[in-house]
Amino acid sequence: MAAGPVMRSDRSRISIAIAALGGQGGGVLADWIVEVAERYGWLVQATSVPGVAQRTGTTVYYLEMSPRPEHGPAPIFALMPVPGDVDVVVAAELMEAGRAAVRGLVSPDRTTVVASTHRVYGITEKSAMGDGIADSKAVLAALKSEARRVVSCDMDAICAETGSVISSVLFGALAACGVLPFPRELYERAIAAGGVAVEPSLKGFAAGFERALASVPTVGAVAPGLPPSSGEGRRLDQKVRAGFPAHLHGLIVEGVRRCMDYQDAAYADAYLARLADVLRSDSAANGLAHGFALTAAVARHLALWMTYEDTIRVADLKTRRSRFERFRGEVRAAPGQVVYVTEFMHPRFEELCDTLPAAFGRRLGQSDRAARLLAPLFRRGRHLNTAKLSGFLPLYLVACLRRFRRGTLRYRVEQERIEAWLARIAASTGDYDLAVEIAECQRLIKGYGDTHARGLKGYEIIMRFVDRSVGRAHLAESVRRLRSAALADEEGRALESTLRELEPPPRELAA
Repeated sequence: MAAGPVMRSDRSRISIAIAALGGQGGGVLADWIVEVAERYGWLVQATSVPGVAQRTGTTVYYLEMSPRPEHGPAPIFALMPVPGDVDVVVAAELMEAGRAAVRGLVSPDRTTVVASTHRVYGITEKSAMGDGIADSKAVLAALKSEARRVVSCDMDAICAETGSVISSVLFGALAACGVLPFPRELYERAIAAGGVAVEPSLKGFAAGFERALASVPTVGAVAPGLPPSSGEGRRLDQKVRAGFPAHLHGLIVEGVRRCMDYQDAAYADAYLARLADVLRSDSAANGLAHGFALTAAVARHLALWMTYEDTIRVADLKTRRSRFERFRGEVRAAPGQVVYVTEFMHPRFEELCDTLPAAFGRRLGQSDRAARLLAPLFRRGRHLNTAKLSGFLPLYLVACLRRFRRGTLRYRVEQERIEAWLARIAASTGDYDLAVEIAECQRLIKGYGDTHARGLKGYEIIMRFVDRSVGRAHLAESVRRLRSAALADEEGRALESTLRELEPPPRELAA
C-alpha cells in the first residue's frame, strides 16, 4: 500500500523546493537563500538533483531551515522534498510549477507557490504535429486550487525591463510572499555578497518584490513608497529593513512616517520599539505560520493610536498649506482668487483639560466647580474663517503646542491605554486569533470629541468582556462579533444586543 503524504507538525521548520531549467540561476537562488538564513542565525541545508538537459530535465533544489535550538540537538534535515511537506515551491517557469503539483509537492493547507507565468516550451510541445502547446490557464487555475497561495507574474518580462536574471526576480517575490521571517536588508546583502551583476540583480529583486505585493496581497503587505529624504527618515527606514520581515516593511514604514509627521523621530523610534516587542511575542507564538498577521495588525493600529487626534493635531491639519491647496483645486479657483474656508469647531471642557499640562489638567477635570464656571464657553460651536487672520491665528497657535504634547494630560492617558492594549495582546498570544482580534479592536477608537468618546466606550466594553471570558471557547469569534456590532451604529444598540446574546444575565436578574 502506498504511503500517504507526510504532514509535519513542526511548523518552525521551513522547506523550500526550487524547480529551474539550466541557465535560469536556480543554484544562485538557492545559494542566496542559504546566505540569508545563515545571516539570520538559522540552521539551513541545501541539496540538488540536476536535470539531464536544458529543457528535458529540470534541476530541483531543496532547502530546509529552522531556528537554531536553544537546548538539545540540532534538527536533522531531509535531503529531498516529500509530498505534503513543502512550504514553498519556487518555479522559474509555469509548467515546472505544474509538475511540482503533479508530484504532490503542492498542498492546499501549507504550500505557497512562487512562479513565473512565462513559458519555455518543452520538446513534446515543439515536436507535435499540430498545436501541442499546453494550456497555461488550466495549469494556473489548478495551482490556485491546489496551493495555499499562488504568487505569480511574468518574471521574464521583468528581467527584460530591469536587465536582470530571473533568479533575482524570484528572490524578490519570495521575500514578499510572507513565508520567511527575514528582513529585506539580508536579502539585499546576500545579493551584494555574490559580487556578480550586483546592480541589475538588486533592480530585479526590487521589481519582483513590488510586483509580488501588487499581484497577491499578503497579510499586512503595503507596496513600498518613495525612499525617505531626511537623514532621520533614512535611519529609521534602515532600522525597519534590518529588524522586521520583508513583506511588512511597506506597512511599518508608513507607520514610521505617520509618527514622524505627528510628533518627531524619537516618537517614531518609540513606535518601532513597541512593534519589536510585538514581533518577538509573535515569533514565540509561531506567527511565521500566520504570515506574522499579529505584527501586521499591531503595526497598522499602533500607528493610528499613537497619532490620536487631539486638539493640537486637529489644529495642525486644518492650517496646513496642502489642505488649502486641495480646497482651491476642488472649487477650481483661479490664480489670485481668494477662497474662504469656514471651519466649524465645538470644543469641549474635557478637551481643554486634555491639552493642559498633565497634573493641572487632571486637577481641573476633577473639579465640578471649574466645569460649571467654564460651561458657558463650551455650550455651542464656533465658526472660524481660516482665510482670515482672526480665524487662522488661533488654530495656528494651538498647532504650535506640538512641541509640548508629551507633557499634556491627553498624551499621558493615551500612552497608558496603548500600554494596556499591548499588554493584553501579549497575554493572549496563546490564542493567536484572539490576540489578532484584540489588536483589531483599536479600529473603534478614532476621531475626536463625541466620535472618540463613543468609540472608546465600545472598546472598553469589549475589553471588559474579554477579561471576564478568559479561557472561554471561541472567544476570538465572540470578540469579532462584538467589534462588528460596535461599528454597526452610533447608539450602541447592536453592541448591547450582541453582548446580551453572548453573555445573557443570570435567570433571576432576567426575571
